[in-house]
Amino acid sequence: MAQVLEFKLPDLGEGLTEAEIVRWLVAVGDVVAVDQPVVEVETAKAMVEVPCPYGGVVTARYGEEGTELPVGSPLLTVAVGGTEPTEAPGSDETPAPPGETAADAAVSSEYSGNVLVGYGTAGPAARRRRVRPANPAVTRTSAVRAPAAPAPAPLPVAVAVAGHGPVPVISPLVRKLARDQGLDLREVRGSGPEGLILRVDVERALAAPQDSATGAAPTVVTATPAPATVSAAVGTARAGERIPLRGVRGAVAEKLSRSRTEIPDATCWVDADATELMGARAAMNAAGGPKISLLALLARICVHALARFPELNSTVDTAAREIVRLPDVHLGFAAQTPRGLVVPVVKDAGSRTAESLTAEFARLTGAARDSSLTLADLTGGTFTLNNYGVFGVDGSTPIINHPEAAMLGVGRIVPKPWVHRGELAVRQVVQLSLTFDHRVCDGGTAGGFLRYVADCVEQPAVLLRTL
Repeated sequence: MAQVLEFKLPDLGEGLTEAEIVRWLVAVGDVVAVDQPVVEVETAKAMVEVPCPYGGVVTARYGEEGTELPVGSPLLTVAVGGTEPTEAPGSDETPAPPGETAADAAVSSEYSGNVLVGYGTAGPAARRRRVRPANPAVTRTSAVRAPAAPAPAPLPVAVAVAGHGPVPVISPLVRKLARDQGLDLREVRGSGPEGLILRVDVERALAAPQDSATGAAPTVVTATPAPATVSAAVGTARAGERIPLRGVRGAVAEKLSRSRTEIPDATCWVDADATELMGARAAMNAAGGPKISLLALLARICVHALARFPELNSTVDTAAREIVRLPDVHLGFAAQTPRGLVVPVVKDAGSRTAESLTAEFARLTGAARDSSLTLADLTGGTFTLNNYGVFGVDGSTPIINHPEAAMLGVGRIVPKPWVHRGELAVRQVVQLSLTFDHRVCDGGTAGGFLRYVADCVEQPAVLLRTL
């Protein structure tokens, strides 16, 4: 007889707490091998394929595509040691009604992470809320039903009565959606079996025009008008588009908010003549061999500047009230992708040549656009280089990438009037800005760092031997 094993979404580390199911790679009834990827999830940092540590037949999946799951919650069950699929233990959830996904029948919670083979399935269990039949007679006493057992009776649903009586809703997600939007479910007429209110009914009610002159929406029962102030607030909420702060967008929002809350930052900036730097790059690329990117040259300048001003390659341990100066430079750089802003990290940037930096920047940028960055690619940064000039802007006041201590921003390089060798000339000018944590250094150190970077941009010949 097959043994049914439950595979829980594992803790993938790096402080992540939720993952959204993007795509199932297996279906119920499929045979899976040990360590075979079974689902693709999106964490706050990357897209991850999660492998299953068991081999056997998939008997159940928990969560539809687009559902967020918490660490330790059931992901799927696998029948091991047999060839016939077996109903998973404890799978006593009421099947989703027509028109409603399985995600509507469970509370959607959050989790995320990135795993390798051998992570195991132990961890804090997050119990999934199950929908129990309203009729006590409708029960299941065994994971495998006998062939002669009658089919469970349909779930009785009360008919909606405006203003009183039970509300015909069995999905916690539907209730939560209505509550968040300020919608009274007693005013909604369900389109499901026996008047059951589905998510589509709530969404239709929220989108329906509220003008009484045009008549009520088909799924809404007219109710007593709310006070004018409440109606205005609800009307405004319904008119706007609501976008959940989750995934990459949510992670960015949380990190930026934490940075501004915890770090007393300050910004200084300077204009620099980048004509010589652009000429040096053109000469290096004309000599043959792999092409050198401008970002790689700026990265080399940053590394040299951090060697002179190590205070900016540090972090603050608030619990110990200590500044921790970091021995190596792991250089992050901001990259805009279809999923939002991400900051891939070039490890050991201080030991890389300009060619190596160019290749690594290209690899990470491509992976970011393909949503194939790993957690290792997105963590461990000690200093960030933000080239916002690619957006056609001259300047910015960057927000520090918590828990780092500084970020260098680079604007666009454009021809501008400039006094060069005592004469007015048209030169390639760039604005450089440095946002720094005022706890790790004062303005003199920050200004010295920025001035050194500007001097290297204007006179890069002193660095060519190390590029």
